[in-house]
Amino acid sequence: MIAHNLGYPRIGSHRELKWACEQFWAGKITRQQVQEAGRQIRQSNWLTQQQAGIELIPCNDFSFYDQVLDMSLTVGAIPNRFQPLRDQLDADRPNADLLTLYFAMARGYQQNGLDLKAMEMTKWFDTNYHYIVPEFTADQSFTLLSEKIFEEFEEAKQTLDTVAKPVLLGPVSYLLLGKEKKTGFDRLDLLDRLLPVYEQILTQLENQGADWIQFDEPTLSLDLTDEQRAAFAKTYGQLRAKFPKLKLLLASYFECYGDNLNLAIQLPVDALHLDLVRCPSQLDDILQPDFVNKQTRLSLGVVDGRNIWINDLAKSQATIQRAIDAIGQERVLIAPSCSLVHVPCDLDSETNEEGLTPEIKQWLAFARQKLDEIATLATLIREPDNAEANATLTANQAAHTARRQSPIINRPAVQTRLKQLTEEDAQRTGAFTQRQALQHERLHLPLFPTTTIGSFPQTEAVRANRSKFKKGEKSVEEYDAFIQQETEQAIRWQEEIGLDVLVHGEFERNDMVEYFGELLDGFGFSENGWVQSYGSRCVKPPIIYGDVHRPEPMTVRWAQYAQSLTSKPVKGMLTGPVTILQWSFVRDDQPRRDTCLQIALAIHDEVVDLENAGIGVIQIDEPALREGLPLRRENWDTYLNWAVMAFRVAASGVQDHTQIHTHMCYAEFNDIIGAIADLDADVITIETSRSQMELLDAFARFAYPNEIGPGVYDIHSPRVPTVQEMVDLLQKATNVLPARNLWVNPDCGLKTRRWPETTEALKNMVQAAQTARELVTESV
Repeated sequence: MIAHNLGYPRIGSHRELKWACEQFWAGKITRQQVQEAGRQIRQSNWLTQQQAGIELIPCNDFSFYDQVLDMSLTVGAIPNRFQPLRDQLDADRPNADLLTLYFAMARGYQQNGLDLKAMEMTKWFDTNYHYIVPEFTADQSFTLLSEKIFEEFEEAKQTLDTVAKPVLLGPVSYLLLGKEKKTGFDRLDLLDRLLPVYEQILTQLENQGADWIQFDEPTLSLDLTDEQRAAFAKTYGQLRAKFPKLKLLLASYFECYGDNLNLAIQLPVDALHLDLVRCPSQLDDILQPDFVNKQTRLSLGVVDGRNIWINDLAKSQATIQRAIDAIGQERVLIAPSCSLVHVPCDLDSETNEEGLTPEIKQWLAFARQKLDEIATLATLIREPDNAEANATLTANQAAHTARRQSPIINRPAVQTRLKQLTEEDAQRTGAFTQRQALQHERLHLPLFPTTTIGSFPQTEAVRANRSKFKKGEKSVEEYDAFIQQETEQAIRWQEEIGLDVLVHGEFERNDMVEYFGELLDGFGFSENGWVQSYGSRCVKPPIIYGDVHRPEPMTVRWAQYAQSLTSKPVKGMLTGPVTILQWSFVRDDQPRRDTCLQIALAIHDEVVDLENAGIGVIQIDEPALREGLPLRRENWDTYLNWAVMAFRVAASGVQDHTQIHTHMCYAEFNDIIGAIADLDADVITIETSRSQMELLDAFARFAYPNEIGPGVYDIHSPRVPTVQEMVDLLQKATNVLPARNLWVNPDCGLKTRRWPETTEALKNMVQAAQTARELVTESV
C-alpha cells in the first residue's frame, strides 16, 4: 500500500511565489531570481511531503502561473499572435527566454513596439482556480518546446534522493479544455498530432528513471460523447503499448466517473484514482467482479483536497479496509481527493485566536495537516496496534464529537427564518420593463452609461494603512480619516474623467468575500490561509463554521459617505450569496443550499438598509454562479433553482426605482443563460474583452431582456486598450443587442491594477462610450 499525493500548494507558505512574480513583472528582480524563488518553493514542498510520510511525491505540480498554460508552452501550442515576441526573444537568446513568452500569453504584452493580447482565462471546473484556455487552429502543430518537466524531475530526485512522480495534464483533457479559434474542425482532431509530443515526454522521463506517471484527466468527470470516450481509449492504449514498463496512474476528481466508469476501468493503466469525498458511492460501484479480477490498483481519495475540515479518520479507515478486503492491500494507494493546491499551506501558521479560536481550529486541517492524515491512515492500516496512530485517531474522534455538540454552530432564530422563507420573498414588485422606466427617470443616464465594477487599485499606501490599523499602530479615527481621503479622491477623479455611475473604490476592504466574512456571524477567518486563484492572485477564503447572521450594517457607512460627495449616482457594492458561499470554506454538516440562503437573508437586510440610506444603484456581484454548477448536467436544475432563489432573496425588498446590478466574469454562460435571466437583475456586467464579445452571442440568441454591460477592458492584463479597440467591441455589441440596453465598463474590479494604467484605460473607455453614442446618433 502506498501513501501518495496528487499535488501541493505552489504559492509558498508565505506567498513567496506572488511576491517573486510581481517583482519580476515590475522589473525589480531578474529572471534568474524569480526562477530561484520557484526552486526554493518546490524543494520545500518536496521535503515537507517526505517528512510527513508521503511515499510517492508529485513533481511538475509547481507552476509560475497555471498548469494548463505550462502544458501549452511544453507542447508548443503558442498562438500565432505571439510570433513577433518569439522572434524578438530568439534574436537575443535563442529559446532562452521562454518565461517572458509564458507570462505574455497569460497577461498580455505591451512593450518593445508590440501590443499582444492575453489568452482567455476561465474557471477550473467548479473551483475558484482559473486556467489559461489553450487556443487551437485547424492547422495546429505541436512540438516539445519547454524542458520544465524534465528539469523539475531531476531537481526532485536530487532533493529527495528518491524518484518523484511527474504529474501531467492528460492529452485528452488538455484538448477538451481548450477552444477552437476557427470553425470547421474539432479540437480532438488534433490528438494524432499531440500524442507524439507526449510520447517524447514519456521517453525522456523514462530515460531519467521515472517509475510512476500521474495523468490528470479531470474531464472524465464530465458528460462525454462517444467520440470523446474513444479518444481516451485510443490515447491510453497507444501510450501503454509504447511504454509497457512505466506505471501510469490516471486521476480524475471533483465528481464521480459516472457513465464513464466502465471506460475508466477498461483503460490500460496501472492505477485509477477515485475522488471519494465528492463521490463516496463510486467505491462500491467499482468493486465489482470485472474490476476485482483485474490487476489495476485503486488510489483512494479519502482526504478532502477542496475543504479545510479534519478528516473523519475512523470513517476513512473503514472505507480503505473495504477496498482492501475486496482487492488486497497491495493494490491500494491512499491519497487526497484532488490536488491540495485548493487549500492553504499550514494550519500551524495560524496564531490569531480572534479569527480562529482554539475550538474552531481543532476542527481544521490545511495542506500540511492533510499530509499527516494520509500518513496516519496508512499507519492505522499497516500497523493496527500503533500507539501513536491510535492516539491520533482518538483525538480526531473527540474533535468531531465536540464540533457536533458545539453551541457556536447553531442559531435557532436563523434556522427559523430560513424555514419561513417563501417564493414571494424572492420577487421584485414590478416587471423589468416597469422598473426600467422608473430607473431611467430617476437616474437620467446617457446612452452607453459608463461605470466600473467596484474596486480601484489597492496601492501600497492603502495596504500599509490597513496593516498598521490591524496591528494597532493606527487608531480607528486615523484609519477612518485615511479611508475618507482615499474615497473622496476616487469620487473626484471619477467625476473628472466623466464616468456616469460612480463607485467608492472599496479601499476599506481586504477582499470581496473575506471582508463580509469578517462582519458576519458564523464565519471564522485566518491570517495566512491563502490559496491561489490565478497567477500571483491569492485569496484568503473565510471559513463558514455555523449559522450565518448579520449583526449590523456592513457597507452602508462608506456608501452613504461616498454618495454625499457627489450628485452622480454611487453604487452600493455587495458580494452575492452564491459567491460568498463558493469562495469560502463551507461547513460540511448541512446542505450548501441552506447555508447559501442564510447568507442571502443577511445580504437582503444589507440591500434594504442601503436603499433606506439613499443609495439608488446597488450591485450584488455573483461571479461564482457558473462556477458552482455541478459537473453533471443531471444535477444542474437542483443547484440553479436554489442559487437563483438565493440571489433573488438578496435583491428583493427594494422599490422598483432602485436599480439592482450584478457582475459575472471568466466563465462560459451559454448553457445557463436562462438561469441568468431568472436572476432578474436590472443590469448585468460580464467579462467579454478577452473573448472579443464572443460571450454576447448567448445573450443575443436568448434575446436577453434586461440591460447588460459587456466588458471592454481586460483588467487581468497590464496593457492599456486603445479607444478604437473599445469602440470596435461596442460596435460588435450593438450588432447583437439594443444600444439602449448597453453599458460600458471594464471586465472586472480594478483592485489588482496600478493607477497609471487604470487612469489611462478608463479615460479611453469614457471616450469610447462617447464615440459609440455619436456613431449610434449618426446611424439614426
